[in-house]
Amino acid sequence: MYRMLLEFANWLQNLPWVLSMGGSIWSFPFIQALHFTGLSLWVGTNVALDLHLLSIGKRTQTAAEFADALFVWNWIGFATVVTGGSLMFSINAVNYVQNPAFETKLGLLIPTALILHIFIQQKVKVWGRTLEVPTAGKVAGGVEALLWLCVALAAVVIPYF
Repeated sequence: MYRMLLEFANWLQNLPWVLSMGGSIWSFPFIQALHFTGLSLWVGTNVALDLHLLSIGKRTQTAAEFADALFVWNWIGFATVVTGGSLMFSINAVNYVQNPAFETKLGLLIPTALILHIFIQQKVKVWGRTLEVPTAGKVAGGVEALLWLCVALAAVVIPYF
């Protein structure tokens, strides 16, 4: 399985359009900026909701109203992150596949982003009917915020492996 993943990564990073993108002086910084902009939107809105669930900050809306206000920006950020991240990955796929920090980042990101966050977005409709968030909502918000911190730390150390 690992060999097939390496073969796929090698094939991907040697596609003509990927080689062109990787050889361009301006494309990688643009792609990286795109990825970081998406991260700012996506993770920022996720953490804002988590902090709201934890009752941190000024609260003039219920958690459900707050989640509804952030919903579109959250998923625009997600789409931007996936686009930028996929392009960044394709440029140096073999090295990313072999990087333990990248593996850790993805290993934390999938349960955090795809499972826990979607669960929270669904449950916040129930938890967020009043200004007081139930304990389950606070625990979920705290766990998700902690996992986002771990994802960020893993991402920061990727260049050092």
